[in-house]
Amino acid sequence: MNKTFLTTKLIPAIAIILCCILYSTDYYQVILGPLLILTASAIEYKNDCFKSLGFQRKRINAKSLFIIAPIFGTVLFLFYFYIMVPSITYLTGQPMDFSVFEPYTGNLPATLTFFVFIWISAAFGEEIVFRGYLMRQFTKFFGSSKISLAINILLFGFIFGYSHAYQGISGQIITGILGMLYAIIFHIRKNDLWFNIFAHGFFDTAGLVFIYYGVEL
Repeated sequence: MNKTFLTTKLIPAIAIILCCILYSTDYYQVILGPLLILTASAIEYKNDCFKSLGFQRKRINAKSLFIIAPIFGTVLFLFYFYIMVPSITYLTGQPMDFSVFEPYTGNLPATLTFFVFIWISAAFGEEIVFRGYLMRQFTKFFGSSKISLAINILLFGFIFGYSHAYQGISGQIITGILGMLYAIIFHIRKNDLWFNIFAHGFFDTAGLVFIYYGVEL
């Protein structure tokens, strides 16, 4: 078998399929998914593994990561909380299921531990998998035309939403839309994964503050 075909076509295809399966289950996907992607990227791109995912050294900018990204993530969370959640739950007639987060309400030690976990698993892990790898591999295989980009955003937004099934149907729809918004930002900012990670992290941090203080989401 041609080595180039193996590293640039077969292994990425297998990695994409396995990721889609992992994120449609509850079996350690937040750990296995990023590890799988990093392995596949290392095999294909070797020393440029992280660069291939969108970790651009020139895009590491204090203003972008610690001012613009936090503002964007917080504003997106407020839009999610005050607009998206009420609208989607009204349309579906099904409230989002946040019962999994109940142990963190008023529990500072657990919340601080969960804070670290969401930055590693969601901010870094999900952005590496969904935006850094899946989006860019889709573009590699199918090009960057407007139709291809639209399918790319919709497809992985759907899978991103489906991976949050524990939040109920409303949660899946809302998270799917959020995944599409993150994908659009990733595209607009020319595959700047650092910005996506920080924006995602601050979005989840805002949500965790609401959870800790018992604000109903």
